[in-house]
Amino acid sequence: MVTAAQSRPTERAKFIQKTYIHLAGAVLAFALVSYFLFQSGIAAVLTSLMTGSQFSWIAVLGVFMLLGWLSRGLAAKADSIGSQYAGLALFVVVQAILFTPLLYIAARFSDPNVIPTAAILTLTMFAGLTAVVFISRKDFSFLGSILAIGGFIALGVIICSAIFGFTLGLFFSFIMVVFASAAILYDTSKVLHNYSTDQYVAASLELFASVALLFWYVLQIVMSFSRR
Repeated sequence: MVTAAQSRPTERAKFIQKTYIHLAGAVLAFALVSYFLFQSGIAAVLTSLMTGSQFSWIAVLGVFMLLGWLSRGLAAKADSIGSQYAGLALFVVVQAILFTPLLYIAARFSDPNVIPTAAILTLTMFAGLTAVVFISRKDFSFLGSILAIGGFIALGVIICSAIFGFTLGLFFSFIMVVFASAAILYDTSKVLHNYSTDQYVAASLELFASVALLFWYVLQIVMSFSRR
């Protein structure tokens, strides 16, 4: 497979353009689905169901991890553009539903500027990290094993907090922002070095996943400071 980094400059430029256009489309779709969930009243119901007990939250995480794996698998099929779009659409909807309790709490019980502030901070950080990769032209694939180990540790801590009922706190959120930032560096580099030029939909899903992770913890930090 000829990767984007190995392809001709014109093909690579088109691939990058299509990838980030689809990423922007995924972010917009996420916002629209979230808006629909709020306006329809579904958000309040989902928040009640998903935060009813620590065990329901663990079940939700398990289901969404499975659906996330499925959507990534669909998007990775380069021979079928339809499968790629189906995977991206499924992942966006899954993320919007998973974000519902956090967004609902932020919208109902925090300052009205919390969500816009977190969104601006997330996009600014993403743009800066993306620029680092493209300007330096460095391959950040070495972060893969570090992120894999860190991801399992973080997941274990999250599950333990749900089971034993302790709060992860602001410090954990800052650590996860650093983790998500490293994931953006890794995924941006991976898009160039591991994807062919016809996998722009799958590449946009990869980036969207990292942006969503970063937004999740940036929002929690902004919410925490808004209460002080």
